[in-house]
Amino acid sequence: MAAKLKAQLAPLPWTEVLVYWLLSFGSHLYSFYELHRFSKEHEAGLEKGFLLEEGLLQGFKRDPSDFEWSFWTEWAKKSLLWTLVGHVAISRLSSIFYPKFRVPALTIYGILTASSVLGIKGVAVLLLHLILSFSVAQLQKPALSWACNLLLLCTLHIQPLQEIQRGWYKTEEEYYLLLFSVAVCGLRFISFSLEHCWCPLDCGGVVQLCWLFSYTFYHPFFYNGPIITYKDYVEQMGRPAEESDRDESAFRYFVLRLGRIILWWCIVEYMIHVMYMHSIQSNETYLEILSPWALGGLALALVQFFYVKYLVLFGLPSMLATLDKLVPPNLPRCVSIMYSFTGMWRHFDEGLYRWLIRYIYVPLGGSRHGLLYKMLSTGLSFGFVCLWHGGHDYLQYWALMNWVGVLVENGLKSLFASSFIHSIVEQNFSAAMKRRCIALLSAFSTAMLILSNLVFLGGIHVGRIFWKRVFIQGWSTMAPPMLAFLYCFAQIGLEWTSHPP
Repeated sequence: MAAKLKAQLAPLPWTEVLVYWLLSFGSHLYSFYELHRFSKEHEAGLEKGFLLEEGLLQGFKRDPSDFEWSFWTEWAKKSLLWTLVGHVAISRLSSIFYPKFRVPALTIYGILTASSVLGIKGVAVLLLHLILSFSVAQLQKPALSWACNLLLLCTLHIQPLQEIQRGWYKTEEEYYLLLFSVAVCGLRFISFSLEHCWCPLDCGGVVQLCWLFSYTFYHPFFYNGPIITYKDYVEQMGRPAEESDRDESAFRYFVLRLGRIILWWCIVEYMIHVMYMHSIQSNETYLEILSPWALGGLALALVQFFYVKYLVLFGLPSMLATLDKLVPPNLPRCVSIMYSFTGMWRHFDEGLYRWLIRYIYVPLGGSRHGLLYKMLSTGLSFGFVCLWHGGHDYLQYWALMNWVGVLVENGLKSLFASSFIHSIVEQNFSAAMKRRCIALLSAFSTAMLILSNLVFLGGIHVGRIFWKRVFIQGWSTMAPPMLAFLYCFAQIGLEWTSHPP
């Protein structure tokens, strides 16, 4: 796809590209500044509402309202960082002294650390799901495996079971950790089941079960991902250890990547010290009185925070997996250079995207059997993601918006690829003008993409107020300049795609 775009996109004059860079960068900075000003002006009100806490630096407040970041930060301090250090030690020592026992050692370590955090009852739930999924997979019926695993995922939303599992733990956070672990492991069980149905390993059931244990309890990916398929995990972990494991390259990679992760962590913390976007988004009054620039800054800050947050949450386990000679998915691409729904899904969570393509989209027909199958495959992929995230009403709106967005983009692509429209474009537009038209269309797509992300990150009320203020009340004052800046963002994204670093 990148090569295709590179061939299609014409280069623009460097002065024009420079203007796009300056406008994009400048609009980010100024909108963040306006949001920062609004945050400081209303700091007392937010603090009175118990939405702020003392910052890490003296004289600064901190916005802890993003549940996911606060949750994983607390667990990292409690135990996860230490257990990840233990994983590195076990992996390196076994690779040097007992290479043949590296995978069993990491599996046993993963089960023990999961037991120490989730408790025996929590791990028992996972083992029950694992055994049921494994047993049904032996029948080699993909439909039965899907039914079994979907039912297991649905147990996460059964109220009586939730109350029982909550009773196992002293705090709500411990229960949520079990919830997240079961949800992520559910993707692994589906991956194993379908791979076994399609092409079972040429080995006994005991060996297959041992590999499933290893895949499920691999510690860096256990709680939050990123996701890799069972097939890739077995192939990569089964490779013999190389001599390069013992040289300086692994240590150099570790130091450089760890430095980047610490930098990303600092950026995340800086953002919630100077811009209280999560507290502001939860208050409809503040959303209504934000200035246009501050409203734009809020939208950009929320999606940028989500992006940098996942550079940390995926970056650390991916680094450790790379040291284990696994090939993790690429880290998320910057959301400011995303200019389409398709690109967002393809490049933000690459592991989940590959999983959806392999186990839902392609088996259901994908783009190989006409428009109807493509719409169905895409819709069911988004429906599964909605269910996996919890199936709440705002997730349903978000999934529907993404489905429609992808379908519209693909429809426009097919329309412009038709011989009639293609000949008109070729006769009347230069290569540079065609690129400008692509960026203009992408600006509208990006506006809807940001709106859908606001629904996902902040809820229906945030998306509704943003839509009302920008496209209803501000159709003549706010929408045109916003689309102009999004046009610049799209040009930078196209430039980045055609000339990747």
